Amino acid sequence: MRQSRRIFDDYQSENYNPDRRYRLAYKRVKRIKGFYVHVLVYLLVNLFIVASSYNKNSFDTGVFFRWETFSTALFWGIGLLAHGLSVFGRDLFFGQNWEERKIQKFMDKDKSEKWE
Repeated sequence: MRQSRRIFDDYQSENYNPDRRYRLAYKRVKRIKGFYVHVLVYLLVNLFIVASSYNKNSFDTGVFFRWETFSTALFWGIGLLAHGLSVFGRDLFFGQNWEERKIQKFMDKDKSEKWE
């Protein structure tokens, strides 16, 4: 995460080479695209596994709700989560400059609520 912050700081500096900025942005877009492809493959494969298990077994016998039916989705989901965290880092939940934007929002709200 420190490296991504350093890259962002370099990206923001005035003396930064535009070609290098383009390469960094291109690399980031490729990583994000790779994650979305991973999500799509995850959904398609696991839907196929669950659908084929549903067609083979009935709900009445309880065979459908076995560990084998959902274990692939669980463990692959853990890997997918790790992939998402590696691509988006801590920006996944709060985004970039979240604290500053939130502080500004509260300050603007307080300012508009005062009767001057």
